[in-house]
Amino acid sequence: MPKYIIEREVPGAGQLSAEELRGISQKSCSVLNSMGPQIQWLESHVTDDKIYCTYIAPNEEAIREHAEQGGFPANQISEIRSTIDPTTSEE
Repeated sequence: MPKYIIEREVPGAGQLSAEELRGISQKSCSVLNSMGPQIQWLESHVTDDKIYCTYIAPNEEAIREHAEQGGFPANQISEIRSTIDPTTSEE
């Protein structure tokens, strides 16, 4: 199944409290549970003004549906084609 990275513009994201981040996470999980197992949230990275989320989903439309139901922005959705890390350089 395809993997996606979602860029969410959230001004002040880096200043959100642990409680606020927990609330966002709970809302996301609630929506995911209602959508079924075909879409999965893997992780998110919070920066100053954006949140970058990694999801497994059947298509981009499922990502957009999750964002709409949760009230989350999904400013950019990109399918991940490959993943590399330092071990990629090894023979």
